[in-house]
Amino acid sequence: MGRTYTPRSRAHQDRYLVSVDEYRQYHRDGFVIVRGLLPAEEVETLFGLAERVRRDQLNPHRAADPDSADPLKEEFAQATRVHMVSRRDPDAERGMLHPRILDVTEALIGPDVYALQSMMFLNPPGKGGQGWHQDACYIKTHPDTLIGAWIALERADEDNGCLWVVPGSNQEPIYPPEEIGGGNVHAVDAFRDLDAVSNVSHLDDEVNTLSRIVANYPPPVPVVLEPGDVLFFDSHLFHRSYPNRTADRYRRSYVCHYCNARSWVPWDHDGYEGDSGNYRQILARGSTHLPHAEPAFGTEVYLSVEGEAEDGVRMMGMPNGMMMPVQG
Repeated sequence: MGRTYTPRSRAHQDRYLVSVDEYRQYHRDGFVIVRGLLPAEEVETLFGLAERVRRDQLNPHRAADPDSADPLKEEFAQATRVHMVSRRDPDAERGMLHPRILDVTEALIGPDVYALQSMMFLNPPGKGGQGWHQDACYIKTHPDTLIGAWIALERADEDNGCLWVVPGSNQEPIYPPEEIGGGNVHAVDAFRDLDAVSNVSHLDDEVNTLSRIVANYPPPVPVVLEPGDVLFFDSHLFHRSYPNRTADRYRRSYVCHYCNARSWVPWDHDGYEGDSGNYRQILARGSTHLPHAEPAFGTEVYLSVEGEAEDGVRMMGMPNGMMMPVQG
């Protein structure tokens, strides 16, 4: 006899309950902003982490590889963004696994959630920025369930390089970049007219041909955030940022990615062995039948407890083709 799985959101202190309107907006527009989701003291902790990363990593004299075709090569050379800090710092892990972040993620793409990636963006004056792109182009999940959580650590506005999004573009497929090749989100040859694009993430819209698809939509909108606000966005959503054009302000943010923990993940930022990187991804909520990792620094996560969620109605097929409920 099969066993049902009835997932439950586990209660915890200061739990955030997602509204139906927030759920509706996320799936309609491809994003939803939750204002003040993180309390000030926890934003301060992540801001302090960003400052430690900045002091350790930022090097204005580091030169980019002149032979690299990566449109973000200068940003990586200057360490204006640093990947996977959650694997090296307990504050970063706690930020990625923050209960209120996962409360929202659980409702939008759960109930089972992997925590996949963390990125610290520093964006000093005159630096930063990334042209039009879709996140699932870079992080593959099958089924395709990737979501981003963009945590503002200080005010992000049009002057210092806030994110810009195209509402409704989450309905688009993932356009495969010519330069990357392979590893498509969609089945190869499943579309009649899914053309490849080039120079995805390049700041110049004349070079980044994804901008031609963006042009089919109403004008993009800026996402202005205050410290502690969190933008949750679909991995198909067209989004970008511009360089910080202020003279004296940074744009520090902490950005994490998650997916449903029933997805196969043929990806890991730091590499993996075998045919998937699932065993490297932290199970952050719910349950999964797939391999997974545990928090390296012991951050508490709220998982399904074996046996407590097995009270759903069981159904059995009858000889006449009808389905009938049965008792365990």
